[in-house]
Amino acid sequence: MKWLKLGWQNLGRNRRRTVATLLLVAMGVAGIMTTTGFARYTYDSLQEFAMRENGQLILSHPDYFEREEAYPLELGLAEYDAIRQQLLQDPDIRYVLASTGFTGLITNGEKSTIFMGEGVDPDLPKVMGPALSITDGRMLSQQPDAQRDYEVLLGKGLADSLNATIGTGLTLLSSTYDGALNAIDVEVQGILSTGVPELDARLLRVHNATAQFLVDADRVSQLSVYLRDTSAQADYEQQLSALFPELKVTPWQDRAFFYRSVKNLYDRIFGVMGGVILIMVLFAVFNTSAMSVMERIREIGMLSAMGTHRREIVRLFLIEASYLAILGTALGLIISAVITLLLIGFPINMPPPPGQTEGYPLQVYFFWQAAAWSLVLVWVMALAASALAVRKGVRYTVAEALRYA
Repeated sequence: MKWLKLGWQNLGRNRRRTVATLLLVAMGVAGIMTTTGFARYTYDSLQEFAMRENGQLILSHPDYFEREEAYPLELGLAEYDAIRQQLLQDPDIRYVLASTGFTGLITNGEKSTIFMGEGVDPDLPKVMGPALSITDGRMLSQQPDAQRDYEVLLGKGLADSLNATIGTGLTLLSSTYDGALNAIDVEVQGILSTGVPELDARLLRVHNATAQFLVDADRVSQLSVYLRDTSAQADYEQQLSALFPELKVTPWQDRAFFYRSVKNLYDRIFGVMGGVILIMVLFAVFNTSAMSVMERIREIGMLSAMGTHRREIVRLFLIEASYLAILGTALGLIISAVITLLLIGFPINMPPPPGQTEGYPLQVYFFWQAAAWSLVLVWVMALAASALAVRKGVRYTVAEALRYA
């Protein structure tokens, strides 16, 4: 206990240097917490969007994601409705949504362009929520009016290309399942934006029934399974693989290409930043400890002359370094928490990422796992720096230490 008290008192010998070191450690910890909190927020947001878009698990033909279809819905699921009804009997499965992929031409009578179409389930808004960005108009109707033209949602770029607005009549042309040509008239129900200009320039969405009528096939491309408990994904992947051996069960991670690329990039960037910050903390504590040791060589000699063992002297400096690490980390965590609260109270919008048109709110998560790791890493760095600094001071003999000027 006396060594703890003595170490605490020694911090006040040079208060200016102690405060400077504490601030440097605190800023380093705040930097680590802020970058990891931003990365965690980004990962969670992209993960949430990917799961809302594709579900936790995807059921499809084994070759659907492996090769191109020779004709529309060649690799589609014919018994999709029976599969869906069977899955929905499980109370832990929240939704099973079908989607139908198709391509073709869209025209306004004067101009034609290619499109990438997606037939969607009427329940899609329930799972997409705010991730479904309708910039104008509204979502496809739950119960389409049979007396009106088929409804369509256009990507913003595609709508601009065709000078289409809400209520504009267009025509879709596509090959059928049997290789013939088919066309249907559609009415623009809404304009959507994915944030990716290249995709918005080609994307359109219709009801599954509309897509099936256009390609003349009672099939869908895939079934997206939404679980009530996302932590049960691995178990359900095995169960569904055993239940439907003729189908392929794909976890959402395998189709979340943007999520994986961003995560890999951020892991590298923030890993390097964290390493630089820790090295900065190491040098800060080393500098403080080294200067403290040099100023107290005579004191070390006197303690040695009084019978104090070298290990006890080293322990004293390690205690001082521990105080610096703990206090600096605590201050850094407070700064990080304040930053998190300020960003909640005063939102800041980030500019659009490369290749996208929409920005996103800047948020920083404060989570205790990162706080614990920050404390451990900073403490280890502080002990290592202090041990390196004090090593030379305790090597002096008593006579050399007492004569040290």
